[in-house]
Amino acid sequence: MGILISEHKSFLIKRINAGESFTDIKDKLLHLQDDSFQLFTTLQSKKFNHQSFSFSVLKEKNQCEIKADYYVGVDWLGNTGRTIYVEPKLNSGLSEYFNNCLNSDEDSAEIPERFETKEAVNTYEVNYLSILLEVMALPQTANYSKDVIQIDWNAKYIEIDQKNDRLTPFLIIQFLQHLKTIVRKGLKKAYYKTQENLNSKIKGKVLIGQHIKKNVFKNRLTSTFCEFQVFGEDHLENRFLKKVLEFATSYIENNPLLFSSNIKSIKHILSYCRPAFEHISADVDEHQLKHIKKNPFFNEYGEALRIGQFILKRFSYTITKTTQKKIETPPFWIDMPRLFELYFYYQLLKANPEDAHHIHYQFSTYGNSLDILISKPGYEMVIDTKYKLKYTKSHIHQDIRQVSGYSRLKKVINEIKSKNKDWKEDKILDCLIIYPHLHQPDEDHSNHPSSLLDNFSIENIKNQFDNIENQITAYQQVFKLGINLPIL
Repeated sequence: MGILISEHKSFLIKRINAGESFTDIKDKLLHLQDDSFQLFTTLQSKKFNHQSFSFSVLKEKNQCEIKADYYVGVDWLGNTGRTIYVEPKLNSGLSEYFNNCLNSDEDSAEIPERFETKEAVNTYEVNYLSILLEVMALPQTANYSKDVIQIDWNAKYIEIDQKNDRLTPFLIIQFLQHLKTIVRKGLKKAYYKTQENLNSKIKGKVLIGQHIKKNVFKNRLTSTFCEFQVFGEDHLENRFLKKVLEFATSYIENNPLLFSSNIKSIKHILSYCRPAFEHISADVDEHQLKHIKKNPFFNEYGEALRIGQFILKRFSYTITKTTQKKIETPPFWIDMPRLFELYFYYQLLKANPEDAHHIHYQFSTYGNSLDILISKPGYEMVIDTKYKLKYTKSHIHQDIRQVSGYSRLKKVINEIKSKNKDWKEDKILDCLIIYPHLHQPDEDHSNHPSSLLDNFSIENIKNQFDNIENQITAYQQVFKLGINLPIL
């Protein structure tokens, strides 16, 4: 049985007494008799990293609550034989609709098909693929995308419908954006071995067995079958990338709806990359990739090869699986808060190309790592991104204490003083919290709150602090700004 919920929502499982029927229970919950409920008594929260959980488990005597955090993915619920599927949906209202999405077949480990209802009018699905496309388009932000997703290749795979596949589109977009960077820079050339039946000359090493078979037995006395090295683009790494590109192309062509409104941009990347591999062979042995040595002049190859191996492993190296309606996926989790953080960082870099050296991402000191530090003279601020809708109407004191603590770090002050000699140590540093805002695609933008940020230049961000809507009045020099996320 699969449990379908959206980000930051809960699902409740209760124990019922023996002999009690399901019709006796009026609550819209999952009720299990004692023997089935016992499986959940050993269920533990799933850690994503040292700070947070993919999902949390809160247990009481006769009930077990499974709470999703801001992570999207598919996983097994311990040893219960059941699965959890968290969708990238944020609820801007009070609807509890997604708390009760269940598959009627309790013996099945499949995830249920997406349930559609008009009751979920305030629930918007974040277009995380569109966010990923933008993040991966810039090398500075693409370099930090490696840890956005975690995949458990050693766990038992979970069967789902192709239309519910979240992992493959994510990996394909990551791969294609890395490939686009490689093509733009130019394919790497290297020495590789090739075999050829040469006429009236010998080159490299004569392959005696093949020479006898292809030439001596056929009375071709002037031909010699040789193996020799060539310097060019048709080497192992480029061949592997060509093979992954063929898998990605097949998957995109057979499942365009999974990429929703991003399909046009993705097909444009395919059209851009394909000509570069026109004369590259796709004949490759993946096991040889283990012996490849990294070249510092072609750093893009390392990540593209790593993700490419994931894609081929995802399809068991069989291209026909790109067309199947039922697929098996390894458990995985996508870190949406980190993706949101990189999205804002991307917008900052894009809007401030001349001030990029004043934008410090993941500025670290003494075990602390703040999201973004702006050190431009006259515009100094500490920025913390929070993937929480609560900031639309309120604020969270713990988050404010956190960002305020960052602004008091001596290393932060010293960095600002190094760029601005007039900075006084006793001056209060501006603190800014960036939060997401959701709206429907056809919604009138003129009705949006004036606190929403659409111009990401440092000067414009600073100017927004004068707006009372952006001030957290209980604190000195602490502000908040919302940014729109693309939604489906």
